Amino acid sequence: MFDSAQLAALTAVHRRGSFDLAAADLHVTPSAISQRIKALEEAAGTLLIRRGQPCTATETGLRLVRHHEEIALLNKALAEDLHAQGGPAHLRIAINADSLATWVIPALAATEGFLYDILIDDQDFSLDLLKSGEVVAAITSHPGPLQGCDTVALGRQRFRATASPAYIARWFPKGLTAEALS
Repeated sequence: MFDSAQLAALTAVHRRGSFDLAAADLHVTPSAISQRIKALEEAAGTLLIRRGQPCTATETGLRLVRHHEEIALLNKALAEDLHAQGGPAHLRIAINADSLATWVIPALAATEGFLYDILIDDQDFSLDLLKSGEVVAAITSHPGPLQGCDTVALGRQRFRATASPAYIARWFPKGLTAEALS
């Protein structure tokens, strides 16, 4: 029903925030991007992109962006099943800064066939990005399943408070007391 080139243009404008950057990503002119978005908006019967700095998708636009990404993942899976050549799938994911700084990059690098657009956000708020369709996956502190999503527990992480001898000497000269902690 919807043209894949138009959906790709919509996704690129939303992801990159401008028609010019979307055009560069898709190797077409900004005019071509504008025409594709206009045709898609006419087909959908509603505004799909809020023009501004940056350009962002409307709620309906986000649904079409998510649809485009789901089709790309299905195409990738089909190509793998048929042992056909296919390019990498693009996934937009939300990751908290601590995970990104410690373990996520090696884990993503070990997974072939994907290019990641990483949105850094706090794990307490990334669920909202998942619900809105801004991302297709997220590391979140939300414990339960979300409709339409698989939930995988990543485990627990224990933290041990550490400090240098100089820090301890300066701030805890009488040991770790309630007064020193305050």
